[in-house]
Amino acid sequence: MELQKIEIFLTLAEELHFGRAAERMYLSQSRVSQTIRAMETRVGGRLFERTSRSVRLTPLGERLRDGLRPGFEQIHLALAEAREIASGITGVLRVSLLNFAAGGPAFSEIVRAFTTAHPGCEVVVYEAFPGEALGRLRRAELDVVAHWLPMRQPDLVVGPVLIRDERALVVPKGHPLAERGHATVEDLADHHVIDAEGMVPAETLEALYPLLTPTGRRIVPRYREGRMIEMMSLVARGEIVHPTVASLADYYAHPGVSVIPLRGLPPLESALVWAAERETAAVRAFAEVARRLSGVSSAWPATGSPS
Repeated sequence: MELQKIEIFLTLAEELHFGRAAERMYLSQSRVSQTIRAMETRVGGRLFERTSRSVRLTPLGERLRDGLRPGFEQIHLALAEAREIASGITGVLRVSLLNFAAGGPAFSEIVRAFTTAHPGCEVVVYEAFPGEALGRLRRAELDVVAHWLPMRQPDLVVGPVLIRDERALVVPKGHPLAERGHATVEDLADHHVIDAEGMVPAETLEALYPLLTPTGRRIVPRYREGRMIEMMSLVARGEIVHPTVASLADYYAHPGVSVIPLRGLPPLESALVWAAERETAAVRAFAEVARRLSGVSSAWPATGSPS
C-alpha cells in the first residue's frame, strides 16, 4: 500500500471530514474518496460510515488506523533523519552572542524555529565578549557569532542583520546626564569610555566607540573591555559611561545605572557572522531562519565576500 494512500486514510481518520482532509493533503475531494474506496476494496470491508451530515470510522477502520499509525510515524521519522544526515544539518551548532542585545528580540524564536525544523542539530548558545568572539570563531571553537557591524574582514561572511537599534548611553544613576534625560556625542568627551582597541575590527570599533566628537574633542578610553557585568559595575562606580543600544535595558538591569538616549550617532546593527571556509549547511540554514524571523531587512545572502 502506497504511503500517500495511508496518509490520506490517516488524515481522514483524524479530520472525519472529506473537505478538510482534502485541503490538508492539497488534493481534490474526489481523489480522497477514490483512495478510500480503493482501500476498502483492498481490505474487504468498509472503513468509514458516511452520511450526509457526518463521517465516522467503522470498527474495522479504527483497527486499521491504530495498526497503521505507529508504523507510518516511524517511517516519517526515519525519512526525516535520513534527510538531516544527507543535508549535513546534524550534530551541534555553536552560536555566540557578544551580549543578549546583539542577538535581537527574535533570537530565542530563531533558535526554537531552527531546532524544530532540524531536530538532529542541537544549538548551544554562548556569551563571548568582543575580545574573544572572533578569535574563537577563527579557531573553529564557534560556528556563528552575533556581532556588531560594520565588519569588513576577508575571511568572514556577514549574514542577516538581527537588530537595528537606536543608540543609548549607560550612565550612573543620578548622573547629570540621567537627570537631563539624554546625552550627545559631544558629552562623551567629558567622560571615559571603555578601551576596546584591538578587541574588535577597526571598522566596528569606530562605530561602537567614536574617538572624536563633532567639534574635534578627544573621547578618552579607559579600562579594557570585559563582560557586561563588569561594564555595568564600572558605570555604576562612575569610572566610565558606556555607549550601547537602547534595547540593552531590556536584557540587563543594575540598580546603580540608567540607560538614556545617545543623540548624534546612527542606529547600530548586529548580524550573524561566520568563517567563510567553514560555511556548513547548518550555518546556512540557521542564517536563513534568522533572515526570515528577525524582521530586519538586509542584503543577505551574500555572494561570496562579506558586506
